[in-house]
Amino acid sequence: MADTERYDIVIAGAGLTGAAFALAAAQGGLKVVMVDPQPFSAQMAPTFDGRSTAVAFSTFRMLDALGLGETLRPHACRMDHILVTDGRRPGAASRKASPAFLRFDADEIGGRTGGEPLGYMVENRRIRVALAEAVTRAGIEVRAPATVASVETDAGKATVTLADGSTLIAPLVVGAEGRGSTVRRAAGIETVGWGYGQSGVVATVRLGRDHGNIAHEYFLPSGPFAILPLTDQRASLVWTETTRRGEALRDASDEAFHAHLMRRFGEFLDGATVEGPRFVYPLALSLAEKLVAPRIALIGDAAHGVHPVAGQGLNMGLKDAAALAEVLAEAARLGEDLGAETVLERYARWRRFDNAALAAGFDAFVRLFSNDIAPVRLARDLGMAAVNRIGPLRRAFMQEAGGATGDLPRLLRGEAVV
Repeated sequence: MADTERYDIVIAGAGLTGAAFALAAAQGGLKVVMVDPQPFSAQMAPTFDGRSTAVAFSTFRMLDALGLGETLRPHACRMDHILVTDGRRPGAASRKASPAFLRFDADEIGGRTGGEPLGYMVENRRIRVALAEAVTRAGIEVRAPATVASVETDAGKATVTLADGSTLIAPLVVGAEGRGSTVRRAAGIETVGWGYGQSGVVATVRLGRDHGNIAHEYFLPSGPFAILPLTDQRASLVWTETTRRGEALRDASDEAFHAHLMRRFGEFLDGATVEGPRFVYPLALSLAEKLVAPRIALIGDAAHGVHPVAGQGLNMGLKDAAALAEVLAEAARLGEDLGAETVLERYARWRRFDNAALAAGFDAFVRLFSNDIAPVRLARDLGMAAVNRIGPLRRAFMQEAGGATGDLPRLLRGEAVV
């Protein structure tokens, strides 16, 4: 007979959000197990997916509170300035770029943030390694490679059956395994969303001179082109194109890719040399219609996948993890059933509006900027110029981007879960 084990929480997915939630829940005194189809050693792979993440300063406080700060700091590049420009597709026939721009400076809100930057750029592989090491140190059980075959719930428990026939029993199952979430499907939770017909071309480049901790975001008709500062005089490129053009850029020769890149870069920062492989990620919006179901909760991309225009996807997922861990640790302290509807609804109420509002905001932002329609261009340039001139509005934008507004979970304030 297959073995059966009991836990407080079964977490499907051992990626960034799943591992962070496991650490937070364990900090709250809960017994958790993670299940993931990838060998856990894959989290240590030197070039896992090529992506880097803009970690909001409040999210970095959370990573600090989970014990990752010391490991991550040497690999975290401060973003002290963000420059947003409304650009045009480069070429000899192009008209001049719009003079409208937005500049955000960390110094402007330094008094409120204790001198924090606007955020930190960290390569995903560094975050993965730091999380995997912390999970190992904490003695959290990981079943990997292992696949969730089914999830069944009843009045008293959830039963997760793995592909090898073993079963895990817990009051609660958390889906943290991304947009194709098996747990979400098992709960019968539908998603709404659409593709953008765009893909993000991602690469790391070495710059000819120091980037000065400035993040540049150019809005071109095909989509955003971002140059984001990394440690060691490098930058992460996120280059949005139509999917067909994005795949052509990925498959182009090094020389052809470099030529296309230089047309966008110009002489910016004395040129750039691509380091490592290029990656292409299709861009789409996906929003779960509910965050919870009987004995099931969703976090991260299982709950919401957004356009990476503001680099907020992982920040949203980690805020989910912090909120859910806090709700569950408090429920356990009060002797409540962790999978009870009343407990899970507290989490859903906390995160529902924030997730939906951010997803809608990013979608509108992309549609506003990813075109070259003259009246729309005029309206957005006037808007950018106005925000740039109105100090309080500009500072409010920065506070919001740093994730330091609203009802923050304890971890995002830099405090332990309990």
